[in-house]
Amino acid sequence: MAAWAGWVATALTVSSYFFKRPVTLRLVQATSACLWLVYGSLIHSGPVVVTNVLVVVAAVSSIFLRGVRAPTQTAG
Repeated sequence: MAAWAGWVATALTVSSYFFKRPVTLRLVQATSACLWLVYGSLIHSGPVVVTNVLVVVAAVSSIFLRGVRAPTQTAG
């Protein structure tokens, strides 16, 4: 079971590099991080769990922060 979660998480993480829309990218990253959390829990690895909790928080919060803030414009 642990190996399965790790391989699916790996596939999602790699696939995230192919998405161009920032929201889609963040959603795929958050989903893969959730799978890494499952994997880390199954193998009892604190660093894997903590790292991916931070990734989920960063990915999800960046989705909401970008939705609230107006994009900055540069002069030019």
